[in-house]
Amino acid sequence: MKRLRLAIAGLTACSGCQLLLLNCEDELPELMEQFEFHYFQMACSPALLEGSYDAALVEGCISMPHEVELLQELRRRSKYLIALGTCAVCGGVAALRNSDERELLRQMVYGQNAVAGETFNPQPLNSVVQVDAVVTGCPPEKEELLRLLMGLVRGALPVAIDYPVCTECRMRENLCLLTERNKFCLGPLTLGGCGARCPSMSVPCEGCRGPVPEANLKEALEVYNQKGFDRQTVLECLRRFCPEWKL
Repeated sequence: MKRLRLAIAGLTACSGCQLLLLNCEDELPELMEQFEFHYFQMACSPALLEGSYDAALVEGCISMPHEVELLQELRRRSKYLIALGTCAVCGGVAALRNSDERELLRQMVYGQNAVAGETFNPQPLNSVVQVDAVVTGCPPEKEELLRLLMGLVRGALPVAIDYPVCTECRMRENLCLLTERNKFCLGPLTLGGCGARCPSMSVPCEGCRGPVPEANLKEALEVYNQKGFDRQTVLECLRRFCPEWKL
């Protein structure tokens, strides 16, 4: 069977989502039988855009003109373009300071006299190109990434998750950290798919997977308020990984 051609690209991000693939050490031999990695800067030297791709997995948000050009080129060359990780899906931590004046941020980072390249407020991939599928998380779960890749082998994209972390908590029969232990947990408003990894270890969810679709914000805010967490606290924490959250 002919191997699929993949491009793995990183934009403004920490490279953790790309590293996730390299950390699949036990599975890499089998993956190499199924895929050709023709553009993967963390693993290929040189990493050159050549020909067309069955899929492009793109980590990170866009914050520089050359990233827009690369993203658009990947879109033109790829049958599927997949946003990999929370930064690519909804901006992530790179977009935390989007409300601040850009020039002041540049001076804070580089100093008054330093010459820095042109940048703009970090944005998710779908603000520039059509995204065919998303795998969210900071970073995504290893199993999610492997399911995505095996789905591509069958010509299928992953089914979008539409339930919150709380659903997975109940499936694992965890005590609710918010209602039963009075901890500030964003599980009711955060997209599931992680298997409630943090709450299962008694660590409150911090919302790293972004917002669950059609979240019941009114009801959630009432519960948070009853537990002593005001609206502004909830909003600030939600915007840590998804700056465009509006309540």
